[in-house]
Amino acid sequence: MSVQPSLPTTEVEYGDPLPVLGADVTVPLVTGGEVPYAALDYAASSPVLRSVWNDVASYVPYYGSVHRGAGYLSQLSTDLFEQSRQTVREFLGCRGEDEVVFTRSTTDSLNMMAAILPAGTRVYVFETEHHAALLPWRDTEFTLLRAPSTRHEAVEIVAEALAGHDPEQPGLVCVTGASNVTGELWPVAEISEVAHAAGARVVLDAAQLVPHRPVDIQELGVDYIAFSGHKMYAPFGAGVLAGRADWLREAEPYLAGGGASRRVVRGDDGFSVEWQQGSARHEAGSPNVVGAYALASACRALQSEGFDSLMAREEALLRRTLAGLAAIPQVKVLSLLNDSAPRVGVISFVVEGWNSSHLASVLSAEHGIGVRDGMFCAHPLVRNLLGNAPDQPDECGAPEPLAPGERPVNAVRASFGAGTPVEHLDRLVASVAQLARDGARWTYRTEAGRCVPVR
Repeated sequence: MSVQPSLPTTEVEYGDPLPVLGADVTVPLVTGGEVPYAALDYAASSPVLRSVWNDVASYVPYYGSVHRGAGYLSQLSTDLFEQSRQTVREFLGCRGEDEVVFTRSTTDSLNMMAAILPAGTRVYVFETEHHAALLPWRDTEFTLLRAPSTRHEAVEIVAEALAGHDPEQPGLVCVTGASNVTGELWPVAEISEVAHAAGARVVLDAAQLVPHRPVDIQELGVDYIAFSGHKMYAPFGAGVLAGRADWLREAEPYLAGGGASRRVVRGDDGFSVEWQQGSARHEAGSPNVVGAYALASACRALQSEGFDSLMAREEALLRRTLAGLAAIPQVKVLSLLNDSAPRVGVISFVVEGWNSSHLASVLSAEHGIGVRDGMFCAHPLVRNLLGNAPDQPDECGAPEPLAPGERPVNAVRASFGAGTPVEHLDRLVASVAQLARDGARWTYRTEAGRCVPVR
């Protein structure tokens, strides 16, 4: 029986996507011809906003060393770097005493968070977190929290875990704002309230939240926020750790080197070092001023566009795409916190009979659609969603169909945002429907662990 997804016919409500680089890129198909590339891997790295690129291009001729340089370009770059910090502070709604530290990424920020914890801190983290939020605590005292099945249960699990927490002992709850696998929004404000009542602090992994929703550190009640520029339309490898100053001020510098040191004196037994205070304490080395400026430019662009309109458009696209996938009997969309949980533009799914890596390869080679396949650096979560699927990484690239009843070992993820045209998501739904019905048109093989078309 033919499968034809039912999609709304009007596009008036969707509005225009924000201008991004790469919107006019075409890619070759293995079956012949070219099509516009449908970039649906925003959760990994989003395309670059054209306004961000223009800002960076305008600055780069004036690029210079940051801090302590006497020349004009150095002073200009230093001002730009510190202005970028202020932009991020305002974007996050930081408290007056909060610090904003520039890092390389969310992963770097959360590893910095682990490095500055006071002695004896116990960390509470859900097993469903991205590896960037799951792994940095392995050398500390930590409690692994079980996977919840609803948003309400997530709050209850934190409350139960903290019931015996000694308020005199430092505690930290690490939680995501939006899942990089399911796109589901977590009850961050409620978890913060429970944590604070027990004397613990909260660090928010906001990597998948800041591109899609306004994030206010005070409204959410969190103590620290970590996120990356490359997931919010800004290239050049910059991230942020923002939050309460005391732990940052009292900890040893995250990295030792120039910029973090205020005074170094040679002594009989080595060196005596007086470290900087404030953000500089944890920003050793030459700062990534271009990355920081790009990140700040993206913050300004999203605020200028207005999150209300961005959210309304994304939610309309999300409803349209989920309705289309729901009309394909072979498709199962993955969900942890039940289907009624609010989401951002991240959808992971499996297709009956298909190895997900094979499906992703065919979507690229035959339809010009870029998605991601695998376990998305959240292995425990994906195994949970797939029914505790076995760990079989060697089969991730296999083009052979799954046997009836055989469980998939990985999934396909389509993710989108402010720069995504409606057509890209409609093409995804139509392509998945065609592949579920008719199969691939080309022959594929496994090469270096990946499924690739035979040429």
